[in-house]
Amino acid sequence: MDCPISNFVEVFATGHGAVYQCNNRNCYWLEFASGRTPLRVGDFLKFKKQIDEIDLSKLLSDCSRSADFTIFMPQYTERCFVLSVEDILRLRELLDGAKFMIELNSMVKECLRSTPSRVSGC
Repeated sequence: MDCPISNFVEVFATGHGAVYQCNNRNCYWLEFASGRTPLRVGDFLKFKKQIDEIDLSKLLSDCSRSADFTIFMPQYTERCFVLSVEDILRLRELLDGAKFMIELNSMVKECLRSTPSRVSGC
C-alpha cells in the first residue's frame, strides 16, 4: 500500500508521532518510533483496540526482564513494534487523539449534511 506523501492529510500529531489520512487509498499512516505503517480503516481501529488492551499494571508489577518490553505486530503489516511501557503510553495518546479527530470529523460532516443550507439573497 503506497501513497504519495502529497496525498496525506494530518489527522493528529504529538511530539512522538502522527497519524495521517490518505484519501486516495482510504487508509491511515501511523508515524511512530522512526517508521511509517499503513493501516486500512478497520485495521487502524483494531490496532488501537489491541494497544488499549495491553495490561500496563501487569507489565509494571512483573519483575522479569521479559516484562520490560512488549513486542507487537499489527495484522496485515510488515512492521513490528518493540514497545516499552512509556512507548505504549505515547502510542495510546497518539491513537486516542487520532480516533477522536476522526470521530469529530464524521460528526461535523453529518451535522452539515443534515442541516439545510441557507442561501443568501446577495
